[in-house]
Amino acid sequence: METFVKTQRQISCMKRAAQIIDNAYDALLGFVREGMTERELAAFIEGFVRGNGGSGLSFDTIVAFGAGGAEPHHVPTDKKLEKGVLVTVDMGAVYDGFCSDFTRTFAFGEVGEKQREIYRIVYEAQKLGVAAAKKGISCCNLDSVCRDYIEKCGYGEFFIHTTGHGVGELIHEPPTIGRKTPPEVALEDNMVITIEPGIYITGEMGVRIEDMVVVGREGVLSRIPTELVVVG
Repeated sequence: METFVKTQRQISCMKRAAQIIDNAYDALLGFVREGMTERELAAFIEGFVRGNGGSGLSFDTIVAFGAGGAEPHHVPTDKKLEKGVLVTVDMGAVYDGFCSDFTRTFAFGEVGEKQREIYRIVYEAQKLGVAAAKKGISCCNLDSVCRDYIEKCGYGEFFIHTTGHGVGELIHEPPTIGRKTPPEVALEDNMVITIEPGIYITGEMGVRIEDMVVVGREGVLSRIPTELVVVG
């Protein structure tokens, strides 16, 4: 059976790609402002990545304001940013041919109790998933760690994709961290995967939190905390 284990050189490249995106996220939190569009923020991210060590983007950047976050693969529009909404940003850089993948959801201005509660549920699910991403766990059981928590909190029907996937030269590589993955497919040291649970409520909001994880000693590659940040 193919294992999808990465070499130390490959992991080093992905660590650098992750650092570029961490820096881009820091920069965008200082750049974001009321009235700007999703497209403007996406263009800022692309410019930052290309100007700060990345050879390009791992994939087309996702920027979603408010209800747009209910679409996991939302395409940025000319929608303008208003206060009191959640903003989801999913982005990645390429460094020496290897990809990074990162998602954070932040609040622009103060948000309501339901928005904070949805965020808390995804935050806790993601933490559980990262903690469980150890050698030997099957990919379907790892998916269940996140999914079962979200279901217990009453939002299982709104978690509409798998918990994660492998990353390497391609942004989506095996293994798939999903309930349909055969139980014999298990994590091994130095696999690189994402943990990215989410809740998506059509017409209202979406929350996704994603980190790349190297199974074994390296752990999470991003230095950006996952707690809710309020800006603006």
